[in-house]
Amino acid sequence: MNYKVEKTEKNELRTSIELTKEEWLEANKKAYAKNKSKYSAPGFRKGHVPYNYMVKTYGEQVFFEDAINIAFSENYFDILDKESAYTVIDGPSVEDIKMTDEGGIVIVAVAPLKPVVKLGKYKGIKVEKVEYNVTDEDVENEIQKLRERNSREIEVTDRAVQEGDICVLDYSGSIDGVKFEGGTAQNQTLKIGSKTFIPGFEDQIIGMNIGDERDITVKFPEDYGASELAGKDAVFAIKLHSIKVKELPEVNDEFIKDAVGEESVEAYKATVKEKLQKVNDEKAKREIEDKLIKMITDSSEVEIPDCLIERTIDSIVNEMEYRMLYQGLKLADYLKYSGQTMEDYRKSFTEPAKTRAKSQLVVEQIIAEENIVATDEEVDEKIKQQAESVEKSFEEYKAGMPENQIDYIRNSIVIDKLFTFLTNNNKIA
Repeated sequence: MNYKVEKTEKNELRTSIELTKEEWLEANKKAYAKNKSKYSAPGFRKGHVPYNYMVKTYGEQVFFEDAINIAFSENYFDILDKESAYTVIDGPSVEDIKMTDEGGIVIVAVAPLKPVVKLGKYKGIKVEKVEYNVTDEDVENEIQKLRERNSREIEVTDRAVQEGDICVLDYSGSIDGVKFEGGTAQNQTLKIGSKTFIPGFEDQIIGMNIGDERDITVKFPEDYGASELAGKDAVFAIKLHSIKVKELPEVNDEFIKDAVGEESVEAYKATVKEKLQKVNDEKAKREIEDKLIKMITDSSEVEIPDCLIERTIDSIVNEMEYRMLYQGLKLADYLKYSGQTMEDYRKSFTEPAKTRAKSQLVVEQIIAEENIVATDEEVDEKIKQQAESVEKSFEEYKAGMPENQIDYIRNSIVIDKLFTFLTNNNKIA
């Protein structure tokens, strides 16, 4: 097998693979072995028709397509390994196939190469400092959350429903006297003022006493998810079963000691402030890093190929789908409710995908320019830390790690080093 590679004006890698007559015959026989179980002929059991008989009966082209695929795949990726100066970013497409005078074959394929990045200025940039300081209100909010987590519900029997009460009720909704799907429930818990129901629903529960029954009228929002209900007036028959209020514990040293193990309220406040400040500092650090990358990306030049844009859109759509699933919503349902096709939805991410792809290419180029790498020792140190956190030995833990997890650790070290480099080589004030 002989081959030749060349970079085209379109920033593609053109690979020409030439097989001798013998090599091409071998590829055909491999294609025959792959497909022979499909064929039968008079005098032969299915799957046992000889190769020469197949060629004579059906012609020399009988296994052509599979033979091309086999011949190409067996050689192409080895060629890419040898030609490491080129980085192909998508699968190849066959450009030309022709037989040689000697009975061999030449297969020509092209594949897009990683775009060339012309870096803008990435050292000596002035970036505005970002700070998020913890306030007393932030600390008090955390204490309030602690109280909420340690609260209890108390039955109320001597008054009507008020704002903030937790009610247990039955409801049955109808439009023009006809009940609709999803509009009926028994023993439903509802916090008055939570705004989790249709606007106006919760307000009309206020003033009801235990055992009361009441019809309330509401209007579904025009943009309501279920189009058959959007904008329509509905009547809900309500029956109130119980009223509860949330009782929050008093904040004192005894409560703090029982709830979190701190010695006093002041000690807990200091701990909370320290933790919140670490979170804020990390948030500020990320924002500064994002600003730096944006400034460098904006000043850099690179042609983004369509295949990279599409692949980045794939990633964005997958991320959005995961978020929706986390919220209990399927992407297909979202598209239905929003009146979009998948094509429209994907198209809406074209510009964000271009920006993300360009940023990634710029980051990779800086890493290459500055020769930022993660050493094996640095990777092992991270693995040791993970092993210790799950009380395993380094050797045992590493032996059970898949290669992609080790690659992830290596890449995270490189990215950390990159941002350290950028922070140290640019002015943040």
